[in-house]
Amino acid sequence: MNTVILGSTGIKVRQNQFGALPIQRDDMDTAVKILQRAYEGGMTYFDTARAYTDSEEKIGKALCEAGLRDRIYIATKTQAKTPDDLKRDLDTSLRFLKTDHIDIYQLHMADRCYREEDGTGMYECLLDVKRQGMIKHIGITAHKINVAMEIAESGIYETLQFPFSYLSSDKEIGLVNKCRANNVGFIAMKGLAGGLITRAEAAMAFMTQYDNVLPIWGIQHMEELEEWLSFMDDTPVFDGELKDFIAKEREELSGEFCRGCGYCMPCPMGIKINNCARTSLMLRRAPSKYWLSEEWQAEMKKIETCIGCNSCSAKCPYELDTPELLKKNLEDYRQILEGKVKI
Repeated sequence: MNTVILGSTGIKVRQNQFGALPIQRDDMDTAVKILQRAYEGGMTYFDTARAYTDSEEKIGKALCEAGLRDRIYIATKTQAKTPDDLKRDLDTSLRFLKTDHIDIYQLHMADRCYREEDGTGMYECLLDVKRQGMIKHIGITAHKINVAMEIAESGIYETLQFPFSYLSSDKEIGLVNKCRANNVGFIAMKGLAGGLITRAEAAMAFMTQYDNVLPIWGIQHMEELEEWLSFMDDTPVFDGELKDFIAKEREELSGEFCRGCGYCMPCPMGIKINNCARTSLMLRRAPSKYWLSEEWQAEMKKIETCIGCNSCSAKCPYELDTPELLKKNLEDYRQILEGKVKI
């Protein structure tokens, strides 16, 4: 397994780490077992966020309370837009994580590159809490490529977290290279493209091409964790077979498709956009009777109530025409239900 140095932070970890968003869906005992097993298996970097409900508490109990704090790195995030809210979030995170410092503190889902003297006071606040030793390194997460590129070029952020997978575009690969050139640690979220990538070994092998990329895999179940841990000693090789497989995947999924990130939500009409806008793909790539159940048919029918407000499109980090995508998915879904299209 490769090791990655996260840019100017100097943090050095194996190229296979833990994304803690999904453990908010586990009960405490299950989450603790998964987190402790992750550490035992070689994962030492744990990424969470104030927005991930009780994820921080679970990390605090499983790892920090267990005396492992000085053997791991913890990254968390704040969605704060004011210095006061940032400090409040940081205090809460420190308390729940049972630690006196955060290794990488990230502005979450940034829609701009915060800088000193931009009038918000946000970056000055980050520098202040860093001087106090409450955080060690300043990071940021983004979803829009132009914002991310500005961040990578700014010279003021030590890490950038951004969606990256083998379905990423040339622009996104260019962002990875820009981060390498500027010594910015690149943390890859959504390495499975919101569930559209179903072959873990291909996802892992793809990442090994980039010596500055640290993937954090969202893990909820022990069996998922064990598959990722198996790559520690038997890392998939990006060979001819996997290259051909990924090339076919990229061809199939070229063009506009919903990644399921959910940043378009909530919908004023109650449409579950982050799933309804990609049912065609999910039915073909991750077949499940659930997607054809009466419950889900009712959810898809809500697309008919779309009022065309375009709030979803305005918030989509991939700038998709979401209402049109919803309509196309509903049409395809009905043809599948009527047996006109086979899956």
